[in-house]
Amino acid sequence: MKKILKIVLWTILALVVLAGGALGLFIYKVKNGFPVSYETDAPNITFPDNQPAILLFSKTTGFRHGESIDASKPVFADLAKKNNWFLYETESGGVFNTPQLSKFSAVVFNNSTGEVINDTQKRALEDYVKNGGTLIGIHGAGDDSHHWDWYEHNLLGAKFSHHPIKQQFQEATVTLQTVSDTILGSQLPPQYKHTDEWYVFFENPKNKGFKIIYNINGDEISPDGNMLWMKDKNFGMGKDHPVAWYNTIEKGKTFYTSIGHDSRAWKNENVVKLIENALNWGIKK
Repeated sequence: MKKILKIVLWTILALVVLAGGALGLFIYKVKNGFPVSYETDAPNITFPDNQPAILLFSKTTGFRHGESIDASKPVFADLAKKNNWFLYETESGGVFNTPQLSKFSAVVFNNSTGEVINDTQKRALEDYVKNGGTLIGIHGAGDDSHHWDWYEHNLLGAKFSHHPIKQQFQEATVTLQTVSDTILGSQLPPQYKHTDEWYVFFENPKNKGFKIIYNINGDEISPDGNMLWMKDKNFGMGKDHPVAWYNTIEKGKTFYTSIGHDSRAWKNENVVKLIENALNWGIKK
């Protein structure tokens, strides 16, 4: 009987250790992404004449929002057809070279997480934006797995803290702010309801000069991100909780929205219109 009890106890202990290890590995991946080899070969792309080119980049090495990424691609394809854009979709970082980047009117980090391009490619993207390019980030592109100061300062304007855990998905009223740019604000509704995983940042990006397009009332959601040993994530951004914003960086532009965790965003015509406006704004030089 004692032998059987020992076997049971050791089995339970082994399962606990394995579960802890799996959780630790998952948290590491979410925070840092798994190391990968970076693609460096430039792809063969034929850019059509008289069509603005959009780079849709969906590579992930951290948490993969697979449902949202898969749902977004046909939406981007429809927008490209509607607006006469050339859409180049890839998960290979080889396209992040100066000659090819210069041919794109906008680059979209489509829920890209982790360190997805190498240092040389990062510098090429930085120069692309400084010289007049547009960088657009969607949801996971704003988490803290990128470890890239320029990216955080110029695309986000704030550092990611957490998202709600106990109530991960919550409905909120998305409210339009005063948008001076007529392209960005075109045909956007003053308010609409949407359910998403609302990201919490340590500060409001408007404090760094970013212009807010939409916000939610952060006091009307539960921002509690505490779990296991993490006990310092039960805070939100308050009543003024931005969910979409933009800025100009030297000659270039950046736009980010924390909306887009899953396929619901791509079924919401108001979210799609926001992304369409951001692309049209980014394309106009």
